[in-house]
Amino acid sequence: MRLNEIRPSEGSKAKSRKRVGRGTGSGLGKTSGRGHKGQKARSGGGVRPGFEGGQMPLFRRMPKRGFTNIFATKYATLNVEDLNRFEDDTVITPELLITMGLVKGINKIDGIKILGNGELEKKLTVKAHKFSKTAVEKIEAAGGKAEVI
Repeated sequence: MRLNEIRPSEGSKAKSRKRVGRGTGSGLGKTSGRGHKGQKARSGGGVRPGFEGGQMPLFRRMPKRGFTNIFATKYATLNVEDLNRFEDDTVITPELLITMGLVKGINKIDGIKILGNGELEKKLTVKAHKFSKTAVEKIEAAGGKAEVI
């Protein structure tokens, strides 16, 4: 198979592209599907997203409420039941959770919080930045330790 032999599979919905400006017989000749004159007919013409023809746009009509704290600490959350995949007596660190793929978007988070959803059947030492009360109870009930780092 070569690159020039690649074709869409039979019955697929691969549409052939519009070839505009190729004569009146093509159905898209002369004005090339842009109609006659007007802002959208011109080259580089058109309006920005959200523009409503000079009417006050929706995003400016809506009331503004609250604010976003840019200094807020963002935690990646993980439930106790997700820790059952590890062996007994494993020391679980944030680095281990990242390498296992349980925590994603490491560039956008400031820490890891363990939540208490589900049951824990393994004895583990869990090191994280934050724990919920139920998570600590369940980890210690299974014979493990919850350490805040």
